[in-house]
Amino acid sequence: MLYKLLKKPFFGRFMVEWRNPLATQQKEKWKAVETPSKTGVTIKGLFAHSNTSPSKATIVLGHPMGKEAKGFFLKSGYADLLLNNGYNVLVFDINGFGESDNGNFLYHEDILAIGKKAKELTDELPIGYHGVSLGGQWATIAFTDPSHPYQFAIIESAATTLDEFWIHFPMAYKVLKILNVLMPKVRQKVNMLERIKEAKHLKSMLYIYSESDPWTPASMGKRFKENTPMASELWTVKNAKHAMIIKSEYSDNYKTKILDYLDSNSKSD
Repeated sequence: MLYKLLKKPFFGRFMVEWRNPLATQQKEKWKAVETPSKTGVTIKGLFAHSNTSPSKATIVLGHPMGKEAKGFFLKSGYADLLLNNGYNVLVFDINGFGESDNGNFLYHEDILAIGKKAKELTDELPIGYHGVSLGGQWATIAFTDPSHPYQFAIIESAATTLDEFWIHFPMAYKVLKILNVLMPKVRQKVNMLERIKEAKHLKSMLYIYSESDPWTPASMGKRFKENTPMASELWTVKNAKHAMIIKSEYSDNYKTKILDYLDSNSKSD
């Protein structure tokens, strides 16, 4: 209950009952999965095998902030894009969103937990990650953990620090400043721009940003890239709303870029 109250200034309007956007027949493709997280709750998700055989890899998808939660990838056609091109897909709800209960603020623990679940489900395959906004930002912390299972990753529209994102939302920013004073060690632990320097095990990373995004501009992607200790690339589009490049005029180019990246990184060395 305490965490739910503390999260209200940040995520209150998004912590609602989750509705599955899939039609009844589409739901048959997906298997419900769950796994415990060190955030103190059970993380819930959906898993589907690729529509072609053999599968190339399993891709874990981390959602942006919003009521849709994991439904973002189901509703936008993104999950279908991967399934139709040889990838298993695991979508999940970060704690406090969708079907996952409220835990603490250390969302990277949820990303670690679901990654290990993906490995359990498809141990023989490479595990990749694509996180958008919230799901991308916190993945940069997860990648510093020596136990993370991810071999390559796409980080899209992710803020470099919590302060740089929440400054656009006055009430939430005031609460964040108080939490920063009360928990200085936690603030240091979750400084995404600095912690990305400690990322481990990944073969490569692809950063995707919109140059017109007022909340997470392409300059953030550039700074992330400069601090990334493994091979990385920054790919940008001129004009797209925050976390909505897949729905922009660049959608086709975006999908091609993602598939090219995943295909090149899912091959055996």
